[in-house]
Amino acid sequence: KRIENQTNRQVTYSKRRNGLFKKANELSVLCDAKVSIIMISSTQKLHEYISPTTTTKQLLDQYQKAVGVDIWNSHYEKMQEHLKKLKDVNRNLRREIRQRMGESLNDLGYEELVNLIEDVDSSLSLIRERKYKVIGNQIETSKKKVRNVEEIHRSLVLEFDATHYGLIENEGDYNSILGFPNRGQRIIALRLPTHPDDHHPSLHSGGGGSDLTTFALLD
Repeated sequence: KRIENQTNRQVTYSKRRNGLFKKANELSVLCDAKVSIIMISSTQKLHEYISPTTTTKQLLDQYQKAVGVDIWNSHYEKMQEHLKKLKDVNRNLRREIRQRMGESLNDLGYEELVNLIEDVDSSLSLIRERKYKVIGNQIETSKKKVRNVEEIHRSLVLEFDATHYGLIENEGDYNSILGFPNRGQRIIALRLPTHPDDHHPSLHSGGGGSDLTTFALLD
């Protein structure tokens, strides 16, 4: 009777299967017989043995020939029916493509022509929508690139200005020196220390108490 315990049942199945395959192999080798065994377990696992000198299809063909039946006939008929449906679908699609290109319109009635026009308009609207979306994405990407380039340009301008104006601090005779060269005459501005007894206001450019003095430098 059926083994109720699932683990014991699987162990027994594995042992008996291996023993059966071993006997089938002995029968195939010793007696030069063509043996095929197909087994499906309770867990839907397939196990198969076939003699080394043949294949499962060859053995099934010999079986059909021996018993006079065609086990492939029903399967072949189903395949032929499926192939016919696929050919019909392919033919209809080709006809629709030709009609959308303005061909094969003579056999269409008024309602069919109206439906074709509506389908074409719907397709065109969908194509335009997708194209506009692509163009919009490209525009946004271009704008981002332009903003990035402008930001880089501003950073370079600031860096350029910083490298052409230098400030040197000195706690000695001069409080600070500011120099800014250009293509023509070079100018240097000196901020001199202010003393109460300073009697030379002419050295200062402002004259009104300013201690910033500029000097033109020779090239």
